[in-house]
Amino acid sequence: MDEIILLKLGELVLKGLNRRSFEDKLIANARRRLKDLGKFRVYTKQSTMYVEPQEEHCDLEGAWTAMTRLFGVVGLSRARACNKTADAILETAKEYLGEKLQTAKTFKVESKRADKTFPMTSIQLSQYVGGELHDMYPHLQVDVHHPELTIHLEVRDYAAYVHADPEPGAGGLPVGIGGRAVSLLSGGIDSPVASWMIAKRGIALEMVHFFSYPYTSLEAKEKVLDLARLLTPWCGHMMVHVVPFTEIQEELRRSCPEELFTVLMRRFMMRIAERVAQRCDAGAIVTGESLGQVASQTMEAMRATTAVCSLPVLRPVVGMDKEEIVRVARKIGTFDTSILPYEDCCTVFTPRHPRLRPLPGELEAAEAALDIEGLVQAAVEHIERVRV
Repeated sequence: MDEIILLKLGELVLKGLNRRSFEDKLIANARRRLKDLGKFRVYTKQSTMYVEPQEEHCDLEGAWTAMTRLFGVVGLSRARACNKTADAILETAKEYLGEKLQTAKTFKVESKRADKTFPMTSIQLSQYVGGELHDMYPHLQVDVHHPELTIHLEVRDYAAYVHADPEPGAGGLPVGIGGRAVSLLSGGIDSPVASWMIAKRGIALEMVHFFSYPYTSLEAKEKVLDLARLLTPWCGHMMVHVVPFTEIQEELRRSCPEELFTVLMRRFMMRIAERVAQRCDAGAIVTGESLGQVASQTMEAMRATTAVCSLPVLRPVVGMDKEEIVRVARKIGTFDTSILPYEDCCTVFTPRHPRLRPLPGELEAAEAALDIEGLVQAAVEHIERVRV
């Protein structure tokens, strides 16, 4: 029988009566990722999801890559299916893992017998296959603690499966199972990581980017769209709402104290993000703020920016330092794009001495000179929407 992919489910198996809804969402997400790679059969059984190619020209390599980025899966293996007899399992192990058996120095066999009608226990199957393979490959030594090669045998309802050395999956929960949020996506390192982390908790995302042309370039806008595209293998297709922000920033420079500019700008971002969230039925706003990293990310400044919106503001990287954030950015493939030298709107009109801890009432007093509703409405009406 042909090679297939076995996916081990993570937190889903701990769910109660609603577990089926989590599995259905995971299957739907997997099928969407696979639809351009050929015809695959995708189903779950006994805490395992199966991805079986149904045609010879199916792109199994592409399917494997897609499944490594599927939230909700904690481990995955390429496996060979065979008949449920000890001899068929042994023969499949020898054929499918022959190259690994020849190059490894130590090994062990682990068996799982989900089909209790199989005549051998798990230990008996491991002993039989392990003994035969040891006779066939005399150079192999058994090491049950730290083997170079671990052979996995699984006897399940439909067939038996042979595979070796499973790889870790993306973890988390299926995207979309937890609702929808809007994520503020700049051109920096932090916001793509924050978006990835919140998508890992099962949240579907709509992106919001604030664009200040001509102070920021068209290349800066394209950089952000590229970051969104890099996130789609993890987060799924999404809409990027590109907000024209130049008029608001120029009005802030004309009418407000310079030292409050950064916090006032963030307050406008929150107001606009909440309007976008209302349009797309999102239940939260996501930011890439990390406590104390810049002037607008003190506790007092974050409280001031959050005060202008009623939706919860999720800050997944708030307790991470820069090295931790960079490590995740490299893992998910956004780092090299994030460091391209195209500035975003947060660098426009940066005050020389920004207020770190705005006092109660002074932001509202500064905003009294502004037509807040008019500025927000004009920005929302001219949003450009780009699907990636």
